[in-house]
Amino acid sequence: MNTLTKNRSTTLAPRHSIKNLPVNLFGAVMGLAGLSLAWRVASHRFGTGMMIAEAAGVTAIVVFIALALGYGAKWAKYPATVKNEFTHPTTGNFFGTITIGMLLLSTVIATYSRWLQEIVWTIGTITTIALSFASVTRLLKGNMDVSHAAPAWLIPGVATLDIAVAGGTVPMAWAQEVNLFAASVGAVVAIVFFTMIFSRLVHQAPLAAGMTPSMMILIGPFEVGFLAYVNVVQRVDAFAALLFYFGLFFFIVLATKIFRRSIAFATGWWAISFPMAALANAALKYAAARQTLVLDYVAGVILIIVTIAIVVLFVRTLRILVNGELLGG
Repeated sequence: MNTLTKNRSTTLAPRHSIKNLPVNLFGAVMGLAGLSLAWRVASHRFGTGMMIAEAAGVTAIVVFIALALGYGAKWAKYPATVKNEFTHPTTGNFFGTITIGMLLLSTVIATYSRWLQEIVWTIGTITTIALSFASVTRLLKGNMDVSHAAPAWLIPGVATLDIAVAGGTVPMAWAQEVNLFAASVGAVVAIVFFTMIFSRLVHQAPLAAGMTPSMMILIGPFEVGFLAYVNVVQRVDAFAALLFYFGLFFFIVLATKIFRRSIAFATGWWAISFPMAALANAALKYAAARQTLVLDYVAGVILIIVTIAIVVLFVRTLRILVNGELLGG
């Protein structure tokens, strides 16, 4: 009887293990770093000061270190689990959040150390290109189930655009050519993947509720594309405006589908953070280029919305970490 009771309690008890640390949580680093960069732009545009930008930036660095150590431990202890995640047609794409996080952090730490910025950006660039290569190569093997065409596919593809986004201030002489290469790869891959994903969303069954927040990634090619393009050509022209405005329109469309009480909170919600932060950065830079009061208001409202969203995500993530749900089996 005692043995039965012991076995039953063991079965019912939650299992807290680093094995359950989700790779998509690195999306928090992207969102926090993107928010930091947006508030930096706002400080120059609106004179808001650097307090929020610095707080978000330091938090992004701390979160990245904590997650890197945690996921490194998971890789060392459960290599088969990590391998299965990496080869999964959907989950595997979230490994791109690690490399994108590094690229964005290189810009965050630029104000503290230029040489460290160069090192982190270089490592992030190499790993991002390698991951994009692996992602495209895997898809070209054929026989891919069309139902697997999820918004997460855009992460490793659009990641190369982030090389140009973060590389705009990198001083190395060869960085400009790398930025051009990355922007070209990211742009074409984004167009192809966006078309495939959009077709799947139109013609196939709706995404599962837990994957719905990841639809916000679909604005990434446009807003991240805007930032990459502006960094490469060093101006905001009509083409940049087209990218920004369609991304803004698509954000409004997707927001009506994503922000619903019926969708339970999970770490997958962090998928909304960086696309929205990219929209805020793009809106601020576009407003600065156009010098109109209306666009300043639009950029300010977007920045406030993104800030509130990321603060809520951060608090709710801390809550499930403390109560054991995050690492629960």
